[in-house]
Amino acid sequence: MKVTIDQDKCIGSGQCVMAADRVFDQREEDGIVVLLDEDPSSEQADDVRHAVEVCPALAITIEE
Repeated sequence: MKVTIDQDKCIGSGQCVMAADRVFDQREEDGIVVLLDEDPSSEQADDVRHAVEVCPALAITIEE
């Protein structure tokens, strides 16, 4: 799985961090998503998929 983010789309809701905090973080100054791991482990895959589903801005994409 390869994860990509579009920081221009991100609205800083933090849903991705709540879903997969080992893969996503937020910038302190504005809450925009920061990708911590573009190739997460298989143990994190379900959490990352959930983050994609709950992102209100559709700023996260995954390639299986």
